[in-house]
Amino acid sequence: MKEEKRKKLSMVIFSGDMDKLFAAFTIATGAAASNMEVTMFFTFWGLRALKKKVRTGKSILGRLLGLFYGGDINRAAPSKMSFGGIGRWMFKKMMKAKRVPTLAELRQMAIDLGVKLFGCQMSMEIMEIPKEKMIDQVAQCVGVATYIEQAQQADVTLFI
Repeated sequence: MKEEKRKKLSMVIFSGDMDKLFAAFTIATGAAASNMEVTMFFTFWGLRALKKKVRTGKSILGRLLGLFYGGDINRAAPSKMSFGGIGRWMFKKMMKAKRVPTLAELRQMAIDLGVKLFGCQMSMEIMEIPKEKMIDQVAQCVGVATYIEQAQQADVTLFI
């Protein structure tokens, strides 16, 4: 009997907003749990989801960017109703009350389910985030050609 080919999902994660990262990791974990092969390509602001909680940047501009946008996945704020950080606190409290996993827990679920995490090499260079400042589970830091190759082979592609 012939083994059925696994369906593939390829995602670009451009946003580092809390709600968009929740959507991305929820879709990724749902797809992976449904036996799909999932790749996530994180670029620009989405890199927050892969960054360790460390300072980044070598140049003055890079250090400023790291300072103003800094932080890891736990610093992601909602795209609406941030209220200077109170929105993040409020949403985290409400999610905990409903037993919704945190972003870090969702990311770990994705990793445990075999989701491949890729950092955008060009965005990392521009934002001065070296690979060593990324979580260890980042498969590779790659260029857009690698993402395009993944997307061409995918049954589903998403941009978040």
